[in-house]
Amino acid sequence: MMYLRQLRLCLVGMISALIFSGCGAPLPTSYQQLEYPDLTFQLPEVETLVLDNGIRLYLKADDELPLVQVTAMIGSGGISSAEEKTGFDDLFGSVWRSGGAGDRAPEALDEYLDFLAADLSSSMGTYSAQLDLSLRSADLPAGLSILGDLLLRPGFDSERLELARLQAQEHLRRQNDNPGSISRRLLMKALYPDHYLGRTATEQSLAAINRQDLVDFHETYFAPNNLWIAVSGDFDRDTLLEALNKELGDWPRNDVPEQQLPPVKAPDAGLIQLAAKDLPQTSILIGDLGLSKENPDQYAVRVLNYILGGGGFNSRMMREIRSNRGLAYSAYSYFQVGRRLPGPFVAGTETKNESVVPALSLTREIMNDLRDTPVTDEELQLAKESQINSFVFGFENTHSVVSQQMSLAFFDYPVNYLADYRDKIAAVTIADVQRVAQEFIDPSRQQIVLVGNPEEFADELKQFGLPVIEVDLNETP
Repeated sequence: MMYLRQLRLCLVGMISALIFSGCGAPLPTSYQQLEYPDLTFQLPEVETLVLDNGIRLYLKADDELPLVQVTAMIGSGGISSAEEKTGFDDLFGSVWRSGGAGDRAPEALDEYLDFLAADLSSSMGTYSAQLDLSLRSADLPAGLSILGDLLLRPGFDSERLELARLQAQEHLRRQNDNPGSISRRLLMKALYPDHYLGRTATEQSLAAINRQDLVDFHETYFAPNNLWIAVSGDFDRDTLLEALNKELGDWPRNDVPEQQLPPVKAPDAGLIQLAAKDLPQTSILIGDLGLSKENPDQYAVRVLNYILGGGGFNSRMMREIRSNRGLAYSAYSYFQVGRRLPGPFVAGTETKNESVVPALSLTREIMNDLRDTPVTDEELQLAKESQINSFVFGFENTHSVVSQQMSLAFFDYPVNYLADYRDKIAAVTIADVQRVAQEFIDPSRQQIVLVGNPEEFADELKQFGLPVIEVDLNETP
């Protein structure tokens, strides 16, 4: 937020200077006569250092508020878990925080955090496990002590594990309540068959996870040389380093197995999955494999996506499907650029059952047009300017700056990735957009998921020339 505030102050200062400078000079009669220097944006600096035992630190002080935020990230995640124990990531992420730590039982840890008015959460993603702590700066030593216990001596209380399992089972029981959730689940399974990224937990896989699995993961992957810590807020650097060394300095390095990344493969042919649900409208998702950060076409893809469906009312999907045809309230698309494996490309909308085929046909027409016909100069410029101008909002608060720098380092982004981002977006050409559209948007291999009442449109799906399979939502996924 402080960067936006500085930007506003800069603008106010320039306007004031124009008003009060040179009393003898005539005042401008039009905004077009105003002259002011170009606004520049400087990437915020973050201090990085490595402790003797390998812990990587990312620090940025900000005394605007008497608060400190800490993110501790272990560089191993759910992709390391076995297929027969799908759901391990969610259980570990829950019980790591709730299961107590050190000498504190779960209830005692909860009470102590309440006493400190501290906010502490844990999670596990595909490639990492993470703790997030926010508390008053005066309580930072106590907070770091808790983090030390959670990193070195997590309790993994058995009762809290059972509670987390029951919550996961209830979520599983209700997974077919929301058509959007159904669509997403079926699409990811089609894009990542027999892969961690496409798996869904089952009653059997949740039941197979025990406390020892959590302990084994901790013993295998938790080590100071596999730990990243980001700290921002009102702290004294020397005092912080002293406290971190007190809590974690004696933690010895350990050999951590490298995470195995099973390869993914783009679908060979398109498919329509039809899940019947008695609803007045149908959820439509269209997807394919996209790209990872290593692909230099990610910048052209970002511009393409803005024009297709990522630019809100400036996008073709929203303009044609909603504004011009009135087939849906919303239409969108996105490319999730994968950090280590190719992420998905997804386009979606929801429409009345009788409008499913027209909406789907129109979406595919829009995609084919992007493949066949160059975009206009106006579309290109608007898409690039939007991407460039929105870049600054990734730095709205100090902790987002620090944690982003830590994440970029963890995922091996180029050192100059952020500094070069706007220039690489600006360099995208019309030819680039059409080229990536032809590479990444291929209706013949797209996976389509329809969740709704098929009585009014099922017979018309044959016109798309794709196999149609009916999904029984009552079967165990």
